[in-house]
Amino acid sequence: MSAGPVTVPAIRARKGGTPIVSLTAYDYPTAQAIDDLVDFILVGDSLGMVVHGLPTTQGVTLEMMAMHGKAVMRGAKRALVVVDMPFGSYEESPEAAIRNAMWLMRETGCSAVKLEGGTEMERTIRFMTERGVPVLAHVGLMPQKVAMMGGFRTQGRNTELADKVMRDAEAVSAAGAFATVIEGTVEPLAREITEKIAIPTIGIGASPACDGQILVINDLLGLASDYMPKFVKRYAETSATIREAVSAYGEDVRARRFPGPEHCFGVKKG
Repeated sequence: MSAGPVTVPAIRARKGGTPIVSLTAYDYPTAQAIDDLVDFILVGDSLGMVVHGLPTTQGVTLEMMAMHGKAVMRGAKRALVVVDMPFGSYEESPEAAIRNAMWLMRETGCSAVKLEGGTEMERTIRFMTERGVPVLAHVGLMPQKVAMMGGFRTQGRNTELADKVMRDAEAVSAAGAFATVIEGTVEPLAREITEKIAIPTIGIGASPACDGQILVINDLLGLASDYMPKFVKRYAETSATIREAVSAYGEDVRARRFPGPEHCFGVKKG
């Protein structure tokens, strides 16, 4: 990894090279902890579900994204920071999309935004990138569109759906996105897309052949979730650690072992 800040051109240039490492983050301490370990941090609208307890990402607002984006930017000094554009903030028109994207970038100081959609968003992505707004695209399974997709279903399982995902990936690449997330897509198709399009692919539930990988950090850490998608590898069981610590704290309080003299002010030693 380079010592200097990671840039949009640097991510774009990683096509076919050393895999890109990325994670979500939603707050200052998490961003600070992972900043030098990843290439880019995504302030994902997944925060609606994993932080705020919403049933889907559709209730997330621009103001929520800005609040979390600013917190992450305070902790990230090296990693590229990308902020998700939430549902309803970019679909209306290219003009509305760039207005909201520019507001989000000004409010947070982030380097790029992410939006979901393929062929239907090609004109919008081109409009934004031609005017200096870097866009990370997102194809395959699109959480903001789960109602239309019939739920969180793996994409590309038949020829018709596979052709659509391929067309979407080709469209966002041609439109000027600097990279694209491929989510919840059958492995052979994600591999084929990676080989075919000119921009880096970032897989989540896709293929090891992708140019990089991303996970929701709460899933990676095993934090506050009983459900683990097939594509997640848990590297820690943080919920269990938290419960153990809080249980020990509760026992100490009830037994009056905490606070001790060393935790109090004005107590004479010896």
